[in-house]
Amino acid sequence: MRPPSATVPIMSAPGPLDDLHHLLQETLPEARLLASALPGLPELQLWLLDPANLQRAFSSEETRRLLEEPPYWGFCWGSGLALARWILDHPQEVRGKRVLDFGAGSGIVALACSAAGAKQSIACDLDQPARLASGLNAELNGQHVELAADYFAVTGELDLILAADVLYDRDNHGFLDLFLDRADQVLVADSRVRNLQHPGYQRIGTLSGQTWPDLGEPVDFRRVALYRSTP
Repeated sequence: MRPPSATVPIMSAPGPLDDLHHLLQETLPEARLLASALPGLPELQLWLLDPANLQRAFSSEETRRLLEEPPYWGFCWGSGLALARWILDHPQEVRGKRVLDFGAGSGIVALACSAAGAKQSIACDLDQPARLASGLNAELNGQHVELAADYFAVTGELDLILAADVLYDRDNHGFLDLFLDRADQVLVADSRVRNLQHPGYQRIGTLSGQTWPDLGEPVDFRRVALYRSTP
């Protein structure tokens, strides 16, 4: 994928964006967010870490904070980018449906569902800064997403559950069965688990996606496996 053509500098804006900057700077005091174009996904933008913040050596204290509370919502991870692209290319998969983006992070998948015509798109993440980022990213793109802190507190029927880059944590594998019991369909995208052997899921393709800002990940991590729940 070629890098996006433009990055929009932040403007001085009091309110939720300032709150998100404050939360970011608790981990990286000099870090800032940019409204960023995305590689291969020109339809959407996200508030993401300024790449300049990543082109320097981190102090030992910054490294400790990054490991303890990484601002993962400040990146668009490769599997989320790939799944969002796939959704926009296949809008019939979400159009008119009530969908939930599990472990939403920046909210990129929930945003793509909203843009593709989902009846209701829910960005679900335990992390409060991630929910704030998802809301700001929805506003940035003129889309509407619902925010949820607790998967188990979301009530009502779900037509589709989507999850991108969540299988790196083995504890999350237990949700694969819960998803099957909760929604008519499930889509899982992952760049690190490309041979998932789990009852009820089958691999339906390999997508291309990269994390943005670019972390220089191995090329192998730019291949994203897409799994769908089986009938």
